[in-house]
Parts: sequence; structure tokens; C-alpha cells
Amino acid sequence: MAYRRSGVTHLPSFERDNHFADMPNELVIRKSHLPGRRDTFLAAQYVRMSTDKQRYSIQNQAAVIAAYAHAHNLQIVKTYRDEGESGLRIKNRAGLRQLIADISDGDAVFSHVLVYDVSRWGRFQDTDESAHYEFVCRQAGVQVAYCAEQFDNDGSMLSSIVKNLKRVMAAEYSRDLSLRVHAGQSRTVRNGFRHGAPVTYALRRELVDEHMRPRAILRKGEHKALITDKVRLQIGTPQEAAVVRWIYDQSAAWKMDTQIASELNERSVPTVTGRPWNRAAISRILRNEAYIGNIVYNRHSKKLGGPKVENPADLWVRGEHCVEPIVEAEIFRRVEIRLKDRRVEISEDEMLLRLRRLLHKKGRLSPAIVQNASGLPGVDTYIKHFGGLRNAYRLIGYTPERDYTFMDAAGAWAKVRSDLVAQVTIKLRKAGKRVAVGEPEGELCVDRKSRILFRVARSYPEEGHLTYWQVPRINRPPARWIVAIRLTENNKDVHDYVLIPAKTIAGKYRNNCARFTDMAFVRLGFRKVDSVGALAKLILDVPP
Repeated sequence: MAYRRSGVTHLPSFERDNHFADMPNELVIRKSHLPGRRDTFLAAQYVRMSTDKQRYSIQNQAAVIAAYAHAHNLQIVKTYRDEGESGLRIKNRAGLRQLIADISDGDAVFSHVLVYDVSRWGRFQDTDESAHYEFVCRQAGVQVAYCAEQFDNDGSMLSSIVKNLKRVMAAEYSRDLSLRVHAGQSRTVRNGFRHGAPVTYALRRELVDEHMRPRAILRKGEHKALITDKVRLQIGTPQEAAVVRWIYDQSAAWKMDTQIASELNERSVPTVTGRPWNRAAISRILRNEAYIGNIVYNRHSKKLGGPKVENPADLWVRGEHCVEPIVEAEIFRRVEIRLKDRRVEISEDEMLLRLRRLLHKKGRLSPAIVQNASGLPGVDTYIKHFGGLRNAYRLIGYTPERDYTFMDAAGAWAKVRSDLVAQVTIKLRKAGKRVAVGEPEGELCVDRKSRILFRVARSYPEEGHLTYWQVPRINRPPARWIVAIRLTENNKDVHDYVLIPAKTIAGKYRNNCARFTDMAFVRLGFRKVDSVGALAKLILDVPP
């Protein structure tokens, strides 16, 4: 049996070809060396490479699928793929979502879906979810075949038993991998190295090799590339270290976090994010043991796509005396005791009473007012107890002036955005581009160079003035482009798509948003299109 590699698979075209992506570098059978076959059926293939560095590449999967297709007289006409995506959830898997959607909507021109094995279909923690997606295909008359498995997916009792066992094994593999990764990360921290999230104020991440020789200071969004490299913490500038010591001295003198933040803002002391200081930023600094030389890991955990939970102190993992201390241990302990004494458990009735008092004092309420108020629980606490800050507002009889209709529809617009990302991804991959989808959905990385962020831009029509659109602030590593999904004046439909060079709006944020009128979009040279296909073509034409 002979194979060939091709940049793009040359397959028959169909009317709905724009819904699919031909897979670059896939392995297909050289048809000129094969005997003719009758009654050929059409098939689609689904391939996935997970974020864990598993041994099955997409090309290897395609080779096995191609051999299976030839042996079973199937012609592969469509390819769905997810590259660099975990199999735990369907949320971030644009390829599988598009496959299920096309089959459900009756847009499929094929009668079979070929998958390498059960684990490539997914490592869903609830095995019924995996079965559900296969049932959707079967109900629409599309048969799913697992090409590398030792059983035929024919609905027999034996295949059902083996398939379910394989699904359980796939889910268990993810759980076992999670435990092994956690153990490895814990060892890394105990040895004095940094793992995970970006650092806070006055700290830097330094990349070192296996001999502890410094290599570079990692900026926001950068990560180590070699498994032998490690990341350790270093203190920042002397000015930043002095600010941290001042914050601890003020807190030890019983000054409130909001007062400390206000004084820093008055002195125009910059923060890491560029935003003003607030109570939460001060609180994070006062609770960070890195300032006395310790790295703490596993304060919170979020395993296998589950909810984020706070872990008890006995489960925290520490690497002690691995960072040059900025604050004296005695001052840190004094502040720690003060913070514990300041924390008072109050009932939900008392929380609402204090919120009502704040409303009477301020005349209005907002998340910022609540967060910075002394003697009041933070916004997160109200959300945790009442399911949302607006629910707490309603319980005290307060109706905010702000229109929250758009926020109530946030879930629907998030789906619009993720669907757009999925459609653009398919078209870019069809054009031969390597595309990775970021999490949460709303980010693409094209050819490992150009990062594109997708944001919904709400319209604000003002009587007697021009309508302006609000592009939310990007609190992520620098991107090259932003796709603004502009909404109509009633904010119920998509108006068009605007491709914006990210650097042109970097300094235009006000209240966490950048605002533009239609005339401003034209003046600044932002390019507007009306369809998904035109947007994909526009992205292909821009420089990386």
C-alpha cells in the first residue's frame, strides 16, 4: 500500500465545503496504485491532538484512518480536527462541535465518521456524554467507526461492553494524568521553583537552565520551552521593593487596605496591570508569602474542568527560603494576625444590612463602590452567597440605573463569539494555516505567530449624537489583531466584523473599554466586513 504526503488534500468539492477544513499534511492513499472499487461510500474523519504530549500525532491518526477507509471502501471527503485541545470537554473543540452541528443540521454529505480510537473522540469524565455525541451521529444516519480499535462498532453486545470500558479507561487516564501532573508540580515548588500563574507586584520570573545559570526574564505570556529549564522568582526594582515594604508598614500600623490604595494612587505609583490600586490588589500583596521568601502552591485547585475550590491550609505546598525576602518575617506575621482578627464571619442578613447602609451613604451602588467600602464583604463574597451582586441589590430594594440587558444575554453572545471563532478556524485551516484556539474561546493563534482576539462590541446610540461601539479591554498577553463583533443599535444582532490592529487602541481605554464611532473606525483605517468568509479572507491577507 503506497501513501503520499500533500500540503492540502485534493478531494471533490461540494456545495457546503465552506463548513469544513481540509487537513494540511494528512496522509492519503495514492489512488493510481489501487484497483477500482464499486459502491464507494463517503466519510469524514475526525482527528485530535491533545495538549498532553501523547505519542499519536495527527499525521499518524490520518495514516491509520486512511488504511481503514481503503479496506472498507470509504472515500474521505471531509476532515474535522482539533489541534492542541484536551478531550475533557467539547467546549473548546471547534472541530468536534462543527462535526456534531453539521450532522444535526443535516449538512453532512457523508455517511461515516472515522476516528482513530475511543480516546480521540474524547476523554469525557462522564462517559454518557461521549455516548451522547455518538448517538446524535447514529440518529442522523451517520455511523462512527474507531479505526485503531480491535472491535467493530456494530452495536453488538460485545462491542458495547468493550466500547464503554474504553470510555471509562480514557476518563481514568485523564484523572491519573492529573494526579501525576499535580505531584510533579508539587515537587517543583518544594525544590524552590515557580509554577503556574504570573507573579504579582515587585516580583519577576527568571528562567534558568539545569545548572541554575540565568537565561532570561520571562515577560507576561512567556513560558519555558525546554523541560530541563526551571523558573525561579527574583525581586523587581528597588523602587517596587520599597513600595511593598511601605504597604506592610502601613498595614501593620492598622491602616485599612482602601486607605493604602488611595495613597498609592495619589502618589501615582504604577501597578503591574496599569490599573489603579484597589483593596483587592493590596490584599493580595499582604497575603503573599513570596515577600518573605516562600513559594506557596495549591491554595486553590480546579481539576479536570471542575469548579475552582479553596483548599485547606494543610494541603498547601511550600517551597521555603527560595526567594530573596523583601519584608521581614516578623512584620509579615504581625500583618497576618491582624488580617485574621479583622476577618469576622457575619450572617447574610447582616451582609444585606451593611449593603443597605452603604446605599444610604453613597446614594448608589456599583461593584467598585462595594469592593472598596470599609467594613463590607467583597464583591466575590456577595456573589458566592447570593448568586450575583444584582440579586443582593434586589433583596435590599435597589434598582441600578445601568441597563443590564446586555449582561443578561452575555451567555448567548459568548456562544456567538465561540461559533465565529470555530467558523473562522475551519476556513483558515482549509487555506493551509495552522490554527490553535485559546481558552476561553475568543482567541486564535495563526501559524504560531499572529494572535487574534475576538470581542463583542456593544453599540451605544445617543440621541443627537453618533452611535459609538465599546470594545472591552484586553487583559491578556499582547495580541496583533482584535476582531470586534459590532452589534446593531438594539444590540440584538450582529452588524459587521471589524479587524483592528491591537496597538492602535492600547492607549485608548477608559473604564476598561475603548470607544469608537463609525467615523473613527474609518479614520483609523479599521477594516470592516459583513460575512464570516470575508473576515477569514481578511485575516489571511494581513501581515503576521
